[in-house]
Amino acid sequence: MFKYEQFTRTTLVSDPNHFSEAGWNLLLVAQNVARRWHHCYLDVEHVLEVLFNDSRYVHWIGCLPIDIDAVLDQIEAFSLDQPFNEYNEELFMGDALELLLETSDKYRRKWKSRVLDIPHILHALPSDIRIAKKIFIEIGLSEKMILRNLCKLTIPPIPVLKPRSSFSNTDALSSEQNWVDSAQVKTIPKSSIPTIQIKSKAKSNVPVKTIVKSTVAERGTKLSAPSGIQNTNSNDDLKLERVSSALEDFGRDLTAAARTKLLDPVIGRDGEIRQLIQVLSCRGKNNPVLIGSPGVGKTATVESLAQKIVEGDVPDSLKGLRLIALDLGALIAGAKLRGQFEERFRSVLNEINAPDSSVVLFIDELHTIVSNDRSNLDISSLLKPALARGELRCIGASTPEAYRRTIEKDLALNRLFQQVLIKEPSQDLSIEILRRLKIRYELYHGVTITDAAVIAANRLSSRYISDRCLPDKAIDLIDEAAAQLRIEITSKPRIIKEIEEEIRCLEVAFFESETEPIIDQAQLQRKQDIATQKLVNLEGKWQSEKRHLLSLSRLQEENEHLKYELLQAEQAGDLEKFSRLKYHDAIDIQERRAQTEQALQKIRRSGNSLLKQQVEESDIANIVARWTGIPVQRLLAGERQKLLELEHHLGEKVIGQPEAVFAVAAAIRRARAGMKNPNRPVGSFLFLGPTGVGKTELAKALAAALFDEEEALVRLDMSEFMERNAVARLLGAPPGYVGYEEGGQLTEAVRQRPYAVVLLDEVEKAHPDVFNLLLQVLDDGRLTDSQARTVDFRHTVIVMTSNLAGRAILDRSRKEKSKLADDACEAAVESALLKQFRPEFINRIDEVIRFRPLELVDLQHIARLQLAELGDLLLEQGLRLEISESVVYKLAQQSYEPEYGARPLRRILRRQLENPLATELLEDRFRDATGVRVYSDDINNKEKLIFLPQYS
Repeated sequence: MFKYEQFTRTTLVSDPNHFSEAGWNLLLVAQNVARRWHHCYLDVEHVLEVLFNDSRYVHWIGCLPIDIDAVLDQIEAFSLDQPFNEYNEELFMGDALELLLETSDKYRRKWKSRVLDIPHILHALPSDIRIAKKIFIEIGLSEKMILRNLCKLTIPPIPVLKPRSSFSNTDALSSEQNWVDSAQVKTIPKSSIPTIQIKSKAKSNVPVKTIVKSTVAERGTKLSAPSGIQNTNSNDDLKLERVSSALEDFGRDLTAAARTKLLDPVIGRDGEIRQLIQVLSCRGKNNPVLIGSPGVGKTATVESLAQKIVEGDVPDSLKGLRLIALDLGALIAGAKLRGQFEERFRSVLNEINAPDSSVVLFIDELHTIVSNDRSNLDISSLLKPALARGELRCIGASTPEAYRRTIEKDLALNRLFQQVLIKEPSQDLSIEILRRLKIRYELYHGVTITDAAVIAANRLSSRYISDRCLPDKAIDLIDEAAAQLRIEITSKPRIIKEIEEEIRCLEVAFFESETEPIIDQAQLQRKQDIATQKLVNLEGKWQSEKRHLLSLSRLQEENEHLKYELLQAEQAGDLEKFSRLKYHDAIDIQERRAQTEQALQKIRRSGNSLLKQQVEESDIANIVARWTGIPVQRLLAGERQKLLELEHHLGEKVIGQPEAVFAVAAAIRRARAGMKNPNRPVGSFLFLGPTGVGKTELAKALAAALFDEEEALVRLDMSEFMERNAVARLLGAPPGYVGYEEGGQLTEAVRQRPYAVVLLDEVEKAHPDVFNLLLQVLDDGRLTDSQARTVDFRHTVIVMTSNLAGRAILDRSRKEKSKLADDACEAAVESALLKQFRPEFINRIDEVIRFRPLELVDLQHIARLQLAELGDLLLEQGLRLEISESVVYKLAQQSYEPEYGARPLRRILRRQLENPLATELLEDRFRDATGVRVYSDDINNKEKLIFLPQYS
């Protein structure tokens, strides 16, 4: 084991923080080299050997015009002449190395660098009279040449790490030892070691082993030029990069990005930005936090503030501020040891606290700074004192759920922030945002985005993508549609690929014709020649169109760049440049654009175009169809046409209830025409009638007709909510109960699908407290769940079904039509409703619709629909189903029971048709058949269905 000594004086190596990671590791590896030489002192020759022999430093050494092998030979000869000690337990630092490091530190201060790095040591090497100066003189390398060659290099990024807290950190030692052991240095054989002579120096009594036992200071630096040096063409005037700061390493300057026009324009957030400025202008608690769902524009609001600061459109107290977005990922990256992450954040705070910093810090995803687990990273304890003392102005951004889960639980941290709510923009505002942003996507993808595509992206994303917010989801639709169009422009069109495949098939057929005399080779050759000529023509046309489209894209980029230069010239007052750009360059771009468009139109007039440049409504619909699975034709169908044909679409699936269908369609049309309270649901209906008459089927058909899919149906069986304690399941479990984080069955379903039909089946069986909740939904169109989230019901259709007064409706259907019977039935229905529901609940329902019992002709129609579904299943097996009308009539007649509606029909079909047909299919009776004909026959005075194979 090594023996340790106390420091008798302060040296550079006593503070590892003084060195960069590369500089400190250079000393570590040099120390290992000294041990392998069995030297008593760590000195300049060991540092030189590592620099010129280790590939890790080739970035710096490779720029020097020297013969490395010759240098290494001189170093080896010099090292062999130094005193050896085979049993050295301590390694002291030599005077020459100590003087070299002091000289390097002078250059560090001159260059205004934070830490001592490899270039400082290289720059100081010619000052070492012991060995380095002699070697450099022999190879013709001066100090100025070294500095000049260093200036030509791009300074590589050095990871910024933090000092370790203890001398006994075994993990740190292991990491350093791995680095040292992997260094590429020579091992000196014992046979080459001369007689050992121990030589002591009283002055240098600092054990170098303390370098190993101390920890590597992990810092990052960039070199800055010495003061007074100018960047000119003279060989003697040199300049290096300026030193970087923690804010530059771990943050992004939004005001600098706004100054160079790198940020997207932001509109429609004037109120939120005004509130943001107001909070920042306060004397205390001037830390706003933006609360909003993902994608609503929290970060864009902060970027808009940065643009206003650059433009000077802010109060005097905010002018000249720098808005820095903190990169938590960069802070965390490489922080292996406990405390490194917090130390990095403290360095950021120290720079912000500087008198001339004028920095406002923006922390996106603010909730990530708080950790509920001690094993994770937590910097809130560092942030709170700085915020409380007013040393830091901070803007945060978080989602409502994350903020409630983390920040609000820390009352000390929560009181330091002022909440600014960022709501989802309206559809009109979202369209304006998209119109302002589309030019950025046109330039990036090299295509044109039509206004119809912008409106379609907003409308379709709002309707069919319910788990995300505007304008983010609409922007993604436009981005993906433009990317797809760009791929189509630069890729081969489908028609060219098809012709190429056709030519390959003809080539294979022609090759086979050599062995098959019955194949006409001449005919194959003619087809191949025709296809080849067609391919040549199409490829020429495609390449020409592609070339012109790409040219238009480049001209558009030039035009936007010209606009930016015009703005810069106008602001700078450079009238000569402004005139040249406006009256020469701009006109030139317009002329070239017109010529390119004219040539493109000429190509397209000659035949069908292979490529298109515009993103249209159909492209947006294709992306939505791929995301949601809804057919494109439904997405592109007009809303007005859907509403006008609503009865027809509903009547195709709901049989025998024309009055109910008309009443529902009329109510929906009134709502969509704007003739209803905008804060209420689209429609609310109570369906009354016997079982099996189509109440639930009408709700399904309504969901498919209005929202283009039957899955847009939120169905709740109210018989599950008969008990008082089950009512909480609609809104979500209270805090502290199981399932609190999951949300309510009703609220969560509507929150995920705001455009849906809400079906409350058998509503009369629900507990009375359920109707208290429904009062708010029917009147105000909203509901607050257990997590204090407001759920919007304004775009839903509320449908409630009930079997109340079903007996009275059945009795009325058996009697002859008369006004007296109708009045009696109406009175019975009214009495049953008032007995079950409170008047305030009934009066909030738009329509109470009665369903009449089904008749035999209605059952026949329903039977045809269900048999058509069975026929579709058989078509998948290659069989066509044919059923005579007599069979349909007999099936409907056998299942006709007015008390149960159409429910017995399914049972009869399964028993008499599906079961025997399935048996015969498994017995392979229909092999080679193309269809199945079903008819009835009397066998032993008993009707039986016969299945007869059909062959075409």
